[in-house]
Amino acid sequence: MAFSALTAFLAVNTYYHQNLKGSNDEKNMNIVRQLASYIEETSPEDLNRYLKTQAAAGYKLLLVNEDLKGQRYGQSFRLDNLDKGDVMSVLQGGDYHGMKNFPTETFVTGFFSDETANTVGVPFTYKGEEYALFLRPDIKLLFTEVHFLLGGMVIVMAIASLLAMLIVAKRLIRPITQLTLATKKVGKEEFSGILQIHQKDEIGQLAESFQKMTERLGENDLIRKKFISDVSHDFQSPLLNIKGYAGLLMDESLPADERAGYAKVIQSETDRLSSLTKQLLLLTSLDQMMSPLKPSMYDVSEQLRETVRKYRWLLEEKQISLSMEIEDAELTGDPAFLEKVWENLMSNALKYTPDYGTIEVSLVADENSITVEIGDSGIGIAEENLAHIFNRFYREDDSRTIAAEGTGLGLSIVQQVIELHNGTITVTSEKGKGTIFTIVLPKL
Repeated sequence: MAFSALTAFLAVNTYYHQNLKGSNDEKNMNIVRQLASYIEETSPEDLNRYLKTQAAAGYKLLLVNEDLKGQRYGQSFRLDNLDKGDVMSVLQGGDYHGMKNFPTETFVTGFFSDETANTVGVPFTYKGEEYALFLRPDIKLLFTEVHFLLGGMVIVMAIASLLAMLIVAKRLIRPITQLTLATKKVGKEEFSGILQIHQKDEIGQLAESFQKMTERLGENDLIRKKFISDVSHDFQSPLLNIKGYAGLLMDESLPADERAGYAKVIQSETDRLSSLTKQLLLLTSLDQMMSPLKPSMYDVSEQLRETVRKYRWLLEEKQISLSMEIEDAELTGDPAFLEKVWENLMSNALKYTPDYGTIEVSLVADENSITVEIGDSGIGIAEENLAHIFNRFYREDDSRTIAAEGTGLGLSIVQQVIELHNGTITVTSEKGKGTIFTIVLPKL
């Protein structure tokens, strides 16, 4: 408000000096000329009375005769600084433009300066004698009730504006304070708070986004803690099995076939631990880009066929029918990372498809991209869980069933690899009927 007031004052000052100062001088010059003309034409009997009457109308007058003796009418001037040379010039027939030529250029003080130098003057003849008449408005007298009303209105507006600004500022600060406290809680891993901010402006949008972020962080935190519990169990179980069967193998009296069975269990559990640690390391490298992509032009159709061939033994074991329609295509990408995408999706399809089910693999290429679809007739995914399947550590089933045997990292790895290749992955599924994953990758 102070800056606005100062800016407005400077603007008014510039406008006064550039436009109003000269016109104000001319307006008052016309008035004093009319007074002088009337005196010369009518020669009033009592000049003093006439001038007092005019002064009462809102003017300050200074009458100077040939002997340079002055007579004031109306309120006294604050400062008597009219130069004698200027008085003589008027007595000799010249005009005095004191308002126009007033030296003060600071703000609009020239309009209010109550000085004899800040007047206009003209000569006139009265009863054979030469006089000089100087005039300026009486600002105090002209400052009427209307001006007081306007001034009061401005003061009330300023006070009301200040109060309104304080109220608005407080209204703006309150949600920001709530957001600040909420961020501190999030920093302490407290994700359960609900922001009571219902504004529709930018602050409200920020609060809504923050609330959604907090809810997502809370969900991820729960999933993370659950994952730690599950992974601890996944590590502990094979380690206990390995320890137990290793202890049994120390019995030299065991038959050879039992030793082979125990060794096979140890090998299986070791492979299980190896797979888990590899996925954790891969996800870490993707996050930190410790192993950045090494793109090259390669035959993606042959890679997809080779991935399917790796699982032929499991297809035959579960008597699963495979349909494969793969067009020849090449793209620029990291073969090692994309191979993990096909392996993850293919192993999931085999894991969740029951015996005698079906799996369909297709690759369609156009000028700019390739589209890969891997679908199965497996157990499917519940509709309410589709939005979470790419979350890290997420596993659909809480029980120790097929859906819970994985680490919950495979699809998260798939999504990250696809996004690093500027591609997209979508999923459609129906519980009990199967799932289809669709991947679209640009060729370059």
